[in-house]
Amino acid sequence: MNSEFVIGVDVGTGSVRAGIFTLKGKMVAFSKRDIAIWKPKTDFVEQSSENIWQAAAESVKEAVTEAHIKPEQVVGIAFDATCSLVALDAKNNPITVSQGGNPQHNVIVWMDHRAIEQAERINERKFGVLKYVGGRISPEMQIPKLMWVKENLPQTWHSAARFLDLADYMGYRATGIDIRSLCTTVCKWTYLGKEERWDKNFFKKMCINDLLNSNKIGTQILPMGTTMATLTAEAARQFGLTTTTKVAVGIIDAHAGGIGVLGSSFDEVPPPKEFERVLALIGGTSSCHMAVSRKPQFVQGVWGPYYSAMIPGMWLSEGGQSATGSLLDFVIRDSAAHPAILKDANDSKLTVYQMLNNIVGIIKKREKKGPDIAMDLHILPYFLGNRSPDADPRARGMISGLTMDESVEQAALKYYATIQAIAYGTRHIIEAMNTGGFQISRIHACGGGTKNPLWLQEHADITGCEIILSKEPEAVILGSAMLAAVGAGKYGSVVEASVKMSTPGERYIPQRESRAFHEMKYKVFREMYRDLKKYQSMMEKNSA
Repeated sequence: MNSEFVIGVDVGTGSVRAGIFTLKGKMVAFSKRDIAIWKPKTDFVEQSSENIWQAAAESVKEAVTEAHIKPEQVVGIAFDATCSLVALDAKNNPITVSQGGNPQHNVIVWMDHRAIEQAERINERKFGVLKYVGGRISPEMQIPKLMWVKENLPQTWHSAARFLDLADYMGYRATGIDIRSLCTTVCKWTYLGKEERWDKNFFKKMCINDLLNSNKIGTQILPMGTTMATLTAEAARQFGLTTTTKVAVGIIDAHAGGIGVLGSSFDEVPPPKEFERVLALIGGTSSCHMAVSRKPQFVQGVWGPYYSAMIPGMWLSEGGQSATGSLLDFVIRDSAAHPAILKDANDSKLTVYQMLNNIVGIIKKREKKGPDIAMDLHILPYFLGNRSPDADPRARGMISGLTMDESVEQAALKYYATIQAIAYGTRHIIEAMNTGGFQISRIHACGGGTKNPLWLQEHADITGCEIILSKEPEAVILGSAMLAAVGAGKYGSVVEASVKMSTPGERYIPQRESRAFHEMKYKVFREMYRDLKKYQSMMEKNSA
C-alpha cells in the first residue's frame, strides 16, 4: 500500500491546491497556484474555468515532481471546489456570464450576490424544495444565479450547452464524461437526492424548465467517491500522470473538509449515531458548519437536510457564515494602522495574524484581563449578509464602540472583537441546530481559520464545545484524497476512508472562567441584529 498514492485537488476562492497522500493519509507533497478573480461591480464576482484548470494542472504536475514518485503510482485523484457556477458552450468552450461580455469570465463565484432578487422571488412562492434548504433559498445557490443569467444574458442562456458546479466541471474536464456529484446537485441545485429526481414543477413555475428539457444540468448523478473513469490522455499529459489514474466523483470544498475531519477522533468506523454529536467546522474565506444525522432534521435558516451530501446514507445539515476569514482581512485592511501593521509583521518575520495575536496577549497581560479587553467593541459580522440561521442576504455589518484611536493596539482590539463576533455567529448556528434536534457537543475543525490559535480558543470558549483539529492541517485536500482512495477501490466506503486516513491533532478545551462575559456579549450580539432590522425597516418606510 505504501507504494500507491492518491491526489486531492482543492479549488478555493483564491487558489488551487494539490496534495499527494499515502493511503494512510500522510501528505508527501503539496503545490499551490493562485487563480484570477474579478469583481466588476458590487455583488458581482467572476472567474475563468480555463484559468482554474491550468492552475490545477500546474499544481498537480509540480506536486508529482516534488514527491519523487512515478506517475503510475498515483492510483486516484478527486476534486473539490467552491460551489461556483460554470458555463460552457456546445464545444466545451467558456461562454460569458459577465455583463462585460468576456467569454473567459464564465464562472459566477459562490459569493456572488447578483441574484438576490431572483432568490426572493423563489422564496415568495413557498415551493416544496425550499423545505430542504432551511426554508429559504440563497443567492449563493445555483438556481437563482441561473435565473439571473436567463433574464440578463439571453444569448448566454440559449448558447450554453452545460451549466456545471465547479467541482463537476473539474471531473468533466479530467474524464470527458458529464457526471454530476450528488453533493453538488443536492446542496446547490435543488435535486431531491433521497427520491433521485428533480422537481419538474418547480423548474416549470420558475420558467427554467428548458434546463431539464435541453439536458443542460446533467442526467447522471452519482455519490461522491464513485469511480467516474480514468484520466483522458490530454488531462494525464497536463497533470504529469497516466491514463491509469482513476477519477472519483468530487464534492464541494467545505464538504471535503467535513469528510477530512469527521473521522479524526475515531479509531474504528463508529456507529452512525456517534457522528450526530460532532460538528465539522470548515473555516476559510467563509465558514461552513456541517452536521449529519440518521433522520432528516429540519432547521429553519440552516441549509438542508441534504440526503447523502457528505456521509453516504446520512442527512447533512449545513450552517454557514458568508464572511469570516475575508472579514478579518477586511477589518485589518480597513484600519488606518494597516501600513504599520504590515511593517511590524514584516520586521518581526511574523504573519499579520501572529503579530496581532501577540499584541492582544500583551494587552491582556498589561490590563490583567481576559477577553473583556474588547468589552466595549461590539461587531455584527454580517458584512456579506447572514447565511445561517437568519438566512438574510440583506443583513449588513455593524460596529459599536469606535473611537478616533488609530493605533496598532486599537486595530488589534478590533481584530480580536471580530474573531469574537465570528465565534458568536457559530454559537448561534449550533444553538439553532441543537434546538432543531441535534446534540452537538464537539467540533472537528479545519481550514485557514484553524491555523490561528486565538480564533480556535475563542470558538471553544464561546460555543462551550471542545475543538479537535486534524493532525493533517490541509484537511480539505485530505478529504478529496479520501474520495480518490475510495474511487480507486482502496477503501470500501467514504466513512472507512475518513477514519483510516485521518488522525487527531491539537485539542482546545473551553475556558469556563470567561463564560459570564461571553454570555453578556452574546446577548449584545443578538440584539445588534434586531437593531439592524429596525433601522432597515425605518428607512424603507421613509423611502416608500
